[in-house]
Amino acid sequence: MSATRLLAALGCGLLFGFGLALSRMVDPAVVLGFLDVTGDWDPSLAGVMAGAIPVTFVFYRLAQRRGRTVTGENLPAPAARGIDARLVGGALLFGVGWGLVGFCPAPALIAWLFQPEALLFVVAMAAGMMIERRLFAETPALGTATSRSAI
Repeated sequence: MSATRLLAALGCGLLFGFGLALSRMVDPAVVLGFLDVTGDWDPSLAGVMAGAIPVTFVFYRLAQRRGRTVTGENLPAPAARGIDARLVGGALLFGVGWGLVGFCPAPALIAWLFQPEALLFVVAMAAGMMIERRLFAETPALGTATSRSAI
């Protein structure tokens, strides 16, 4: 990996992490408060999403117009566009996990620095990702490398 790419990844990661912490999205109470629509509802997560969507849209369109990433690489095309059973099943499992503990993957990666219980979530998340790779990896044809199905 080039130094430019590493610096871009570091900068983007720091910016994203700072934004998550600043908006309190690393606090499971905030997330669970948003999901508690029949109780003491906390709309702050909706505010974060409402602010993030237009910013992402603008910068994604600018990147598409350039045809390249900030580091000069080609923009990858989405692997799949359709809604299938894997997408729906994954979304349901994601939502159940999010609703039970209040952690989303990216915020959990930051939250474990301040909340040790989040480390257990991160370890379990990594285990789930490894299990998925083993269960859904395509069987390679004789003499070929293993390939992953489009997600």
